[in-house]
Amino acid sequence: MLKKTRLYSILNFKCPRCHKGEFLESKNVYNLKKAGNIREKCESCNLKYSREPGFYFGAMFVSYALGVALFVTIWAATAVLYPEYSAELLLGIIIVAIIILSPYLYALSKIIWANLFFHYEDNTLKKNR
Repeated sequence: MLKKTRLYSILNFKCPRCHKGEFLESKNVYNLKKAGNIREKCESCNLKYSREPGFYFGAMFVSYALGVALFVTIWAATAVLYPEYSAELLLGIIIVAIIILSPYLYALSKIIWANLFFHYEDNTLKKNR
């Protein structure tokens, strides 16, 4: 995957500006003691990850959208592949999937939110000038 894309930063939980530094305090999103905790700044480019207090409240909306997308995807896939399943069973599958994936979706929503406001800057071009 190309390093200069937002998708690289999002999927690898890397700094939105340099794509080198780690975004989360823990690489394991299922470490529940540090779930979703972001670093204060990037250890590579010194980007301060939080612009202001409450900056990541907007990530709630991203998390909601990810949850809805997961719900619709599981519901549609299960309804098409297993049409004999009842609505209660489908809801049970979705609830289990959301519980299992919620720490990942929480961390993912924060990195997506950060990538909306911070943009990639290639520092190698600045150094070569």
